[in-house]
Amino acid sequence: MVDFNRDNTLPRDIVDEMKESYLNYSMSVIVSRALPDVRDGLKPVHRRILYGMSELGSGWNRPYKKSARIVGDVLGKYHPHGDSSVYDALVRMAQSFSLRYELVDGQGNFGSIDGDNAAAMRYTESRMTKLSSEMLKDLEKDTVDWGLNFDETLKEPTVLPSQVPTLLINGSEGIAVGMATKIPPHNLTEIVGALVALIENPEIKTDGLMEHVKGPDFPTAGLIMGVDGLKKAYETGRGKIKMRARAHIESAQNGKDSIVITEVTYQTNKSNLVEKIADLVRDKKIVGITDLRDESDKDGNRIVVECKRDAIAEIILNNLYKFTQLQDTFGVIMLALVNGVPKIMNLKEVLGHFLDFRREVIIKRTNFELLEAEQRAHILEGLKIALENIDNIIQIIRGSSSPETAKESLISSYKFSDKQAKAILDMRLQKLTSLEIDKVIQEYDELQILIKELNHILESHEKQSEIIESELSEILNK
Repeated sequence: MVDFNRDNTLPRDIVDEMKESYLNYSMSVIVSRALPDVRDGLKPVHRRILYGMSELGSGWNRPYKKSARIVGDVLGKYHPHGDSSVYDALVRMAQSFSLRYELVDGQGNFGSIDGDNAAAMRYTESRMTKLSSEMLKDLEKDTVDWGLNFDETLKEPTVLPSQVPTLLINGSEGIAVGMATKIPPHNLTEIVGALVALIENPEIKTDGLMEHVKGPDFPTAGLIMGVDGLKKAYETGRGKIKMRARAHIESAQNGKDSIVITEVTYQTNKSNLVEKIADLVRDKKIVGITDLRDESDKDGNRIVVECKRDAIAEIILNNLYKFTQLQDTFGVIMLALVNGVPKIMNLKEVLGHFLDFRREVIIKRTNFELLEAEQRAHILEGLKIALENIDNIIQIIRGSSSPETAKESLISSYKFSDKQAKAILDMRLQKLTSLEIDKVIQEYDELQILIKELNHILESHEKQSEIIESELSEILNK
């Protein structure tokens, strides 16, 4: 019987309690929310969305599904947070101006570069892209570790066996407790070139890698000014990149010049940029502008700044660079989780961790395929012996009182294993035709060749490197 009058309060020092609770909270934010994993380049929410979509059958070659259905599935099974946190992450994965390579193929209104919000999840539809489908390839072959979901009723992958170096090609941004990450997006061709160079020469330096990786490749394009900050970022994991919008000057017949902006800096809200220019003109911080128009359409961005006849367009453009987001700084912090521990890495380290992970996936996949092939070869070996002695086998089976007795007789007569004896008893009569006998022998011979190949992959470091290279070039071709 419970005594409700008894005081069960335990004394606790508030300093110890605050220390312990804050440490637990900060570790949870660092590992389970804000920072990406160096291997698949994803935070838990993105990983769960992609895994949830694959479980729902929303592949790139399947029909679209309502976003609300995907969000509900991810919430109910894997991600016990607000629906907006899941939908906002899904929306960003479908925006061509947010990600260099979209991971979600969205249908409907998924927002715009002007800061417009996406339509509610009940209106939009989503499915995976070809690229994100490649991130889940071989998941069923025991290639990664699995953990229990929040209520311990289902299993979910702790990392995806990604063939794609997502961390570098799409970048990442997140604020944890006491640390932050900001990795710029890159071009897939350049990153694959650097990975291949690192495989062929593990001693390669940052300069060698920068022959392949020229710099970030922002989805909104624009220009990068100077390589000093870039080189520092790739060498140390921290640096500042100066970005500039792409603009040119057009001369009209009436003698007026116009500044035409066709590409903006990454993460710039275009309508806010136009508003900012208008404010600067109104406050007389920039003079010489007569008109400002946003002529952007489905073919691309186009902001037109009309200048006065006597104004020098180059000076106005330089002032725009100075006072607006037409010129901005991207502070690189290449921080990601390595074995669950946050670490700032240079370019070579990030590439190296991805290659180590791919090698690990290939070894696990090969072990899985080898076990399957050996088990199948073991069964076929039994069938082969049975077909060679079929008359005697039939006699043993017919003379047995029950399937169990027949199985025991086969095991004692021919030293079959339990699985082989069961396969012989399950064998259909059509297997006795000469064509079927040839098929069994042919499959057995093919499996012996496959087993030899798989063992060679496991034993050869060079062969594993060849497979990594060929899979990367396959991703490029696709």
